[in-house]
Amino acid sequence: MEILQYDFIQNALISGVLISIAAGVIGTLVVVNKITFLTGGIAHSAYGGIGLAIFLGIPVLFGATIFAVITAIIIAIITLKNRSRIDAIIGMMWASGMAIGIIFVDLTPGYNVDLMSYLFGSIIAVSSEDIVYMSLLDIFIIAIVLFFYKEILAVSYDSEFATLRGINVKFFYTLILILSALCVVAAIKAVGLILVIALLTIPTYLAENFASKLSTMMIISSILATMFTIVGLIFSYFYDISSGASIIMVAVVALGVVKLIKYKK
Repeated sequence: MEILQYDFIQNALISGVLISIAAGVIGTLVVVNKITFLTGGIAHSAYGGIGLAIFLGIPVLFGATIFAVITAIIIAIITLKNRSRIDAIIGMMWASGMAIGIIFVDLTPGYNVDLMSYLFGSIIAVSSEDIVYMSLLDIFIIAIVLFFYKEILAVSYDSEFATLRGINVKFFYTLILILSALCVVAAIKAVGLILVIALLTIPTYLAENFASKLSTMMIISSILATMFTIVGLIFSYFYDISSGASIIMVAVVALGVVKLIKYKK
């Protein structure tokens, strides 16, 4: 308990809980709608926003948010019109986003901060401003999901039925991608752009074993993500390893244990 006296540990725990809540809610939508690959493309494209923010001298999370949301809208528009080429489109967005980010960082004079923290996470470097930003993103994500829950539920499980009921499937498909983009940005400081998909999907894969409703799955996913984040932080602190990698490995081990128990039964 003595480690809680440090401000950076307190910030890490608070941000970890905030990120886990968002990851549990949005991760459920990502898995149910089978858009994991699309979300991965958005995550890596957000690197372009990081580079642009550094070049312009604006807050990194703000720049990443704008870039990620724009990328999500573009991906939604393109994939709705041409689903047969989703893999090529995502690959293009993925690579171009990261290339843009690297170019802008290279063009920024005198910038020498380690960019690896954005790729693999550095939750112990979270500031009070980052926590406020994450809190606002959490509130927005949860408010949107609660307000449109019935429509999102219908679109996620049966888009044809949703269309017959007069629900604008294209709008809610785009909305889910935008929410995924916001969640990705919130998780950048915790696990980084490379590992964010694991944090979004592993808790949901586990939650599927214990939940039969979308709302229950979201709650269980959030709880599991929080547990993985806290345990991962503890391992990271005491063994001096990367926080992002530690969090994800805890989640992977938990998933492996659950699957092994199910196999034995």
